[in-house]
Amino acid sequence: MGTVKKDILIGILVAFFATFGGIFIYIEYFSRYSFDETLQMIADGNLYGKVLSIAAIPNLFVFFIFLKKNQDNRAKGVVLATILIAFTTLILKFF
Repeated sequence: MGTVKKDILIGILVAFFATFGGIFIYIEYFSRYSFDETLQMIADGNLYGKVLSIAAIPNLFVFFIFLKKNQDNRAKGVVLATILIAFTTLILKFF
């Protein structure tokens, strides 16, 4: 595997990790209810797309950190993962 592909893959994985971390932080610290109750409310209200779009905000910080460190290929991976998350949000909203 070439170094460019490896860096892009690392960027994608870091972006997904940041998104899942954002979901955890949103549910754990910004919800008034317990973790299980919040998950149940998200499922009952079919709010997966909205929570996913809010949880993708940490990708912005990861993207700028990679740019600051001149790791452009990793930043490309973050952008690709964010586009995939946005497409997933679009699908969850309309289907």
